[in-house]
Amino acid sequence: MEIRGFQKTTLLDYPEHVAAVIFTGGCNFRCPFCQNGGLVLDPGEYPLIPREEVLAYLEKRKGVLEGVCLTGGEPTLQKDLKEFIRSLKALGYLVKLDTNGYRPQIVRELLGEGLLDYVAMDIKAPLEKYPLAAGWKEMDVEKIRESIRLLMDGEVPYEFRTTVVKGIHDKEDFEQIGRLLQGCRAYYLQGFRDSGDLIGEGYGAFSKEEMDQMAALAGKYIGRVELRGVE
Repeated sequence: MEIRGFQKTTLLDYPEHVAAVIFTGGCNFRCPFCQNGGLVLDPGEYPLIPREEVLAYLEKRKGVLEGVCLTGGEPTLQKDLKEFIRSLKALGYLVKLDTNGYRPQIVRELLGEGLLDYVAMDIKAPLEKYPLAAGWKEMDVEKIRESIRLLMDGEVPYEFRTTVVKGIHDKEDFEQIGRLLQGCRAYYLQGFRDSGDLIGEGYGAFSKEEMDQMAALAGKYIGRVELRGVE
């Protein structure tokens, strides 16, 4: 596991659970608005944290922490991800995976072996705008659709979420996303914030009023649509 960041406690990243967050290096997307640009473009600039050190800390915190969030970067690129999750499960932890959904075969294997307790999948944009939003012209958007169906047809709790970015999204996009995710259990629109570590530049946030309008469009097809990180 290429662990490039470790947040020891969070009350926000795993719904209804106190958790730790593990950040993996590297990603197959180049989203220009990515807020962890360094982890994507140059993960070697971040200290490599030994997995033994992380597992030792989690061993000590059993009973205080309930879950572990695996995020990135893109965790499904890690060759020993399955083995590492087994180590977390052996310690008694719930495991949440954050993913861009581009490797549905990996997600399917993890779900099939009962290694995931929650999955959060980013929906970058309507499928026709994915090459723009993901920074990858030749991508196969059917892999995104496959991951969506995999989660919606399964039994493991999940959520879909979109970071809403001025310069990438239009209000009308969210009716298309609503149709794409029709019938899903939960969809969140997240406010954009410039972390100072973006891959691109020139992006901004929409107002709460605009975000409410986007949520209403998606809500025509999805029962639960909420805003996050919007003031």
